[in-house]
Amino acid sequence: MAPGTEPNYGPGTLLEALPWQRHIVKGRAEASGRLNWGAEKGPAKSLKKDFETMSRVSSLSSPFLLGFDEIERVLDRVGKAADGYPPYNIERIARDGNSPERLRITLAVAGFTRDQLDVTIEESQLVIRGRQQDDKSRQYIHRGIAARQFQRTFVLADGMEVLGADLKNGLLSVDLARPLPERIVKSIAINECDS
Repeated sequence: MAPGTEPNYGPGTLLEALPWQRHIVKGRAEASGRLNWGAEKGPAKSLKKDFETMSRVSSLSSPFLLGFDEIERVLDRVGKAADGYPPYNIERIARDGNSPERLRITLAVAGFTRDQLDVTIEESQLVIRGRQQDDKSRQYIHRGIAARQFQRTFVLADGMEVLGADLKNGLLSVDLARPLPERIVKSIAINECDS
């Protein structure tokens, strides 16, 4: 815009272009063909390029966290396998009387029977599977409810104990006992070496 001229704010104009900074101007610029939607120019292109080449920095890469390689691998595996079905809740149940604090995992498994569900512990992971079979004898006019299969995996900390599982009203609840943390202090002897 030339000095001393008034900006033309017509209908559809979002921002007036400034001489030192490029803005999106809809209306006049679009009509004149100056806007190029989808073009990779300027800072957006360099940010995208840098983002694609960035390496992942591990949250467990601190020099003070030693021997946590297996935990990092488990976290990567769980993150990649996560999908949205079936939805679930994890709740903490406070201690009452003699029972310790517990965790309860509740999955919405409407349409699954007890025989179609499987709850196992495999290599310190709680694995919950559901398998439904198609009933070939039925003839559907409209089918909006598909027979589904799923597998949900939860990584268990050392000492976690599965107390049991219940299926009620389409909700599968799995209770786990949370171990009481033990504080262990061990003194390490320091040997004196003659040099």
